Amino acid sequence: MNKRIQEIEPGTKPELAEIEANILKERGRISPLYRTLLNSPEIAQGWEALLTAVRNRSSLPASLKELMILRVAVLNRAHYEFDAHRPHAINAGVSEEQIHLVQQEKVTSGFTDVEILVMEMTDVMTRDIQVPDSLYDQVKGHFNDREILEVVTTISAYNMVSRLLNALHVGH
Repeated sequence: MNKRIQEIEPGTKPELAEIEANILKERGRISPLYRTLLNSPEIAQGWEALLTAVRNRSSLPASLKELMILRVAVLNRAHYEFDAHRPHAINAGVSEEQIHLVQQEKVTSGFTDVEILVMEMTDVMTRDIQVPDSLYDQVKGHFNDREILEVVTTISAYNMVSRLLNALHVGH
């Protein structure tokens, strides 16, 4: 698949040096996604701030965040996103078996009840957009308001990520 817009080579535009430094600080490298985002410095900067807050500053367990991210990637057929987050999931304690189960049509076993509930929330938000009160009430029974916001924001943000990756053919 051909990339739809040009990636910006890091270090080639002095006006991007500060943004690139921030990306390197948080990510350790400037991935193809961020090289694409650098076409719009404001978008790259805002994206980095939001995704850093979602992945690195949230109160949710890393394993739960990574399960949501992997599930969004599966549902949106965002292979690059899935491959990028697989090592993060493993480092967060997600097993190979669970990574396999996340790729199934519906997740019904192999996880805690809360993890299954959060993946159901991920499925509904990604496929149907609207969250029924009955599902929200179940989620509310396990999380406080901050955590609910972080669950919803993680799902929303990674839907944004996967949709950009797919629309612009970013990836390997």
